[in-house]
Amino acid sequence: MRVSTASALVSPENGADLHADSPHSLADGATRWPVLEGIPYLRAGRDEVREAALAALDDGRPDDAAAVLLADNDDWWDQPPPPAEQLRATLRSTTLREAVAGLGLGRVGDYFLHRDHDPSGLAVLALTAAHPPAGRPVLDLACGAGHLLRRLAQHGERELVGVDVVFAKLWLARRFVVPAHVDLVCADLAHPWPVPATEGTYVAAHDVLYFLDDPAAVLATAAGHAGPGGAVVAAHCHTPGQPGHPRPPESWAALLPGASCYGEEELTAATLERRLPRSAPAEELADTEAVALARDLAGAGGDSALLDPAPGAELRPNPLYADGVRRWPNPVWGGEYGPRAATYLPERRPDPPPDDAVARRLLVDLPERW
Repeated sequence: MRVSTASALVSPENGADLHADSPHSLADGATRWPVLEGIPYLRAGRDEVREAALAALDDGRPDDAAAVLLADNDDWWDQPPPPAEQLRATLRSTTLREAVAGLGLGRVGDYFLHRDHDPSGLAVLALTAAHPPAGRPVLDLACGAGHLLRRLAQHGERELVGVDVVFAKLWLARRFVVPAHVDLVCADLAHPWPVPATEGTYVAAHDVLYFLDDPAAVLATAAGHAGPGGAVVAAHCHTPGQPGHPRPPESWAALLPGASCYGEEELTAATLERRLPRSAPAEELADTEAVALARDLAGAGGDSALLDPAPGAELRPNPLYADGVRRWPNPVWGGEYGPRAATYLPERRPDPPPDDAVARRLLVDLPERW
């Protein structure tokens, strides 16, 4: 973690400035918080986890601290954590695939492995291209393993902070996905945010609001962070019939007054067609499976370059193909994403690749140690 970011963080419990009180911890005057691999663990309400990790770090046992933090998950996760010895062994993983298996992330691990080429991942790119950061500081909420942060860094964005409630996801981001200049913080959006508001911030909250009990509070806080010169963008807000806490498009739009609205299917299509997406009134999006919102009062226009890999990126065959045949990574992934992914990923990989192989995600820009 860079010193500049550490000095800017505040305690999620008392709002006091955090300062480094050891090489592996921050303090707020009342409570100490562990920092592992440059990632502050500032998740309020997890005292047992925080104290166990600190005790291991203070005792010079960073691998034991890692096992504690990597076992901590969100309240939606329904699987037990792997044994501590497996988590300690996972620290020696050399690829993203090996690490998600060692962490026991199951279907969520498959999601991270294929995020850049699933339909909702494409939708996030289209929304970002339509409303880009354009040099503003980025705060990516529920950033997961950092796929959006990686894309933004590749396209020249420098001030990048990712926040997620699950330490293991941030650990994956740090080890395998994002460049070193991206800052990562483990925190719970349902508690006071440890990243203080800075006017002009670009706040992203993709694929998360339907998980939350109070998305209105998160969007209100995000709008406060953004201010008049910033932006709030939120893709994949589930509509009725979808999992989590779905809402009709009009209900989502009411939570962010003045926002442009987009249907999930239009966003995905825009990325595949290498064009900026078209917004629509919320009342015209009744048939979409998820709505996206974007409020950017100071935006300077879209940037279609964000739809493509950065110049010079190493492109590799989409790993969803084994011996040239498309295979979904698991039935849940296939059920959620398969019908739409099949519209741009044919059952058999064409040989030679067609001219639109990159747009159709037949060739993809994977993290180096995928």
